[in-house]
Amino acid sequence: MADAARPRNLLHQLQDTLTEVGVRPGSTLMVHSSLGGTGTGATAVRDVLLRALGPEGTLVVPAFTPENSDTSREYRRMVEGMTEQEKAEFRAGVLPFEQATTPCPSMGALAECVRSTPGAVRSAHPQTSFAGLGPRAAALLDGHDPHCHLGEDSPMARLYEADARILLLRVGFEVCSAFHLAEYRMTPPPARRTYRCVVEEKGNWIEYEDLELYDGDFGAIGALVPRDLYVEREWARRRVVQIGVRDAVDSASRLMSAYRG
Repeated sequence: MADAARPRNLLHQLQDTLTEVGVRPGSTLMVHSSLGGTGTGATAVRDVLLRALGPEGTLVVPAFTPENSDTSREYRRMVEGMTEQEKAEFRAGVLPFEQATTPCPSMGALAECVRSTPGAVRSAHPQTSFAGLGPRAAALLDGHDPHCHLGEDSPMARLYEADARILLLRVGFEVCSAFHLAEYRMTPPPARRTYRCVVEEKGNWIEYEDLELYDGDFGAIGALVPRDLYVEREWARRRVVQIGVRDAVDSASRLMSAYRG
């Protein structure tokens, strides 16, 4: 009986935690999360978030699909140890990105739950899409330039303009995707590189240039973000942080310009 009650109690605690960190009805909230080990299902957590945001609020999650790009870190991990022939066969079998149906397993259970919820909308980038629920989701996620991962022509810039909030739910700043927008605004900007991914039909690969994104120091950057810019609590024995997209991007851009230099 006690074990059965634990997930229910955790969901009540999550509701209280969201209030404590400042999640408010009517706001736009981008959530990065890890639910492993909590015993709570992604659907139940999604519903708690939606209740906290209310009918006028909007929930956004990263729905990235690095698995369909042979230039991604995740793809290189998948083919590690294969022979050249095996790599070629694997690449030929990679499924193309389909906006309505391609899952986002590397983003976690909550992101996939939101993406697959009836009525959810998704941006069209074949590698770094976002999914959302709520009245502002379509406007925020529409028009994602397929040659711009997370810069000025992406939903990330529109989340910045909309004064959206970020919730890091049992994860740290090392996965804070808003920091990537800060990279586009660094002085000087990072170098550019080539990306490839498969779209439209199997075997139809496209190639394009965009900023050389790097998240290896996001944890260190996050540790330098001024403490008065975010609210921190704990849920299910891990950290929960709420910070504004503008505060995260502006402070990270300044820090990166100095830190990486």
